[in-house]
Amino acid sequence: PPDFLLYVVIGFAAQLIDGALGMAYGVTASSLLLGFGVPPAVSSATVHAAECFTTGASAVSHHAFGNIDRKLFRRLLLPGMLGAGIGAYLLTAIDGDMLKPWIAGYLLLMGIVILFKAFRELVPREVTSHVSTIGFIGALLDAMGGGGWGPIVASNLIARGHELRLTVGSVNAVEFFVTLTASVVFLTTIGLSHWVIVLGLALG
Repeated sequence: PPDFLLYVVIGFAAQLIDGALGMAYGVTASSLLLGFGVPPAVSSATVHAAECFTTGASAVSHHAFGNIDRKLFRRLLLPGMLGAGIGAYLLTAIDGDMLKPWIAGYLLLMGIVILFKAFRELVPREVTSHVSTIGFIGALLDAMGGGGWGPIVASNLIARGHELRLTVGSVNAVEFFVTLTASVVFLTTIGLSHWVIVLGLALG
């Protein structure tokens, strides 16, 4: 198809950024797809389907290198899957673009907090409060906005002092199950007629 190479380039650019930062695949890919005229629901559905491949590989790698905090993983898993399922279902009836300014504002605030703490001596500590809530909200907004799980969940935990390596590893591992849940809901509601976009993103 004429746009196939474009989808490959978008997938490549998104994963290049995600690989360097540990987050932002969904945000980057969704933003580019929307910019080229792909509807929000289709954009989120195809990005999450493609992410099943990238997040699966990431989860296996983090497990192999011991980057997963099992307690944090368990506390994020079920709320994340629940939020992803609800968010994907709601997106079929609500325009996800309405949420993007709010997500951008939240991420800007979290970025400022992280930068502020970067210039202070921060002793890593285990974050135990509101973890499930963060996982649910992060997955809900991720499914509705086409991205944001990593930036919302990981940035929040890091800003509150959780160890960087275990935070990134655990959040990335849970992301596989979040994207899988969203993909299943999208598949049962709007189908997978846009498989060419999924293939292009995954290949990129």
